[in-house]
Amino acid sequence: MTAPAETTPANPTGDVDHVAAIRVLEAEAVHIIREVAAELERPVLLFSGGKDSIVLLRLAEKAFRPAPLPFPILHVDTGHNFDEVIDFRDRRVAPTPQNPDGIKLIVASVQESIDSGRVAETTDPSGSRNRLQTRTLLDALEEGEFDAAFGGARRDEDRARAKERVFSFRDEFGQWDPRAQRPEPWSLYNGRIRKGESVRVFPLSNWTEVDIWRYIELENLELPSIYFASQREVFDRDGILLAVSPYSQPREGDSITTEWVRYRTVGDLTITGAVRSRATTIPEIITEISASTVSERGETRADDRTSSAAMEDRKREGYF
Repeated sequence: MTAPAETTPANPTGDVDHVAAIRVLEAEAVHIIREVAAELERPVLLFSGGKDSIVLLRLAEKAFRPAPLPFPILHVDTGHNFDEVIDFRDRRVAPTPQNPDGIKLIVASVQESIDSGRVAETTDPSGSRNRLQTRTLLDALEEGEFDAAFGGARRDEDRARAKERVFSFRDEFGQWDPRAQRPEPWSLYNGRIRKGESVRVFPLSNWTEVDIWRYIELENLELPSIYFASQREVFDRDGILLAVSPYSQPREGDSITTEWVRYRTVGDLTITGAVRSRATTIPEIITEISASTVSERGETRADDRTSSAAMEDRKREGYF
């Protein structure tokens, strides 16, 4: 048998079929983004600094190259962030030789919503501000007069998100009715809306978590360091490993341990759990999640454990 040539494939953890499948998903997403730009007047891209929104931003840039991104990105800041994520966010939007003006970033602050009386400080025992994000998001969309908001949600994350269309319509109050969504036969999207209505658009609907990671590898995208395993101080609360921070502290009886962990998703650090892992490279992460039988939200988000309909309840209120 002849030994294979020692070459580096385009995707070290996938064969040609994997690469082709990812490029098909990429083309579909780029088409969706361009459709929104053609049909709607004032789109915005929701950006958390997490892996899905990082992929979404790269796809949006590709959709309009060599022109700059024709719309801003919006981060709803709970104030309870991982430092690594905020540092990454600021680097990602900074000017570069290829884009001297950088990317326009709008930060909608939950703390400012609290200070102005738009929302009341959380009474959640965990200290989570996750539910408070909805009012802050709706206010930011209204202030910017945005009629479309791109989000990085995928159907495989949660049952409520599996009910979403690619174009998910919201009424004049920003609320979602799963029974009032429009059909999308043959990938035909109807962006017609009345004054006051808006659309949430999910170009990554048909992607899986593994697809996201394969694309990150294929495009050599930078990520916040929390996605890779390292030794961190954590404590166990109801089966979720939470980071020790000024916003999440162990209670009486909770013990702090130093463990090898990483994060599968980014969010309010008071409710976003780590997973035990030694995966420090993208190929190792792909292998790890390929063997997992639990979604990243199911394994790491405490807010989704409050009820089987927790996500759907928030989406009906206007959550992204």
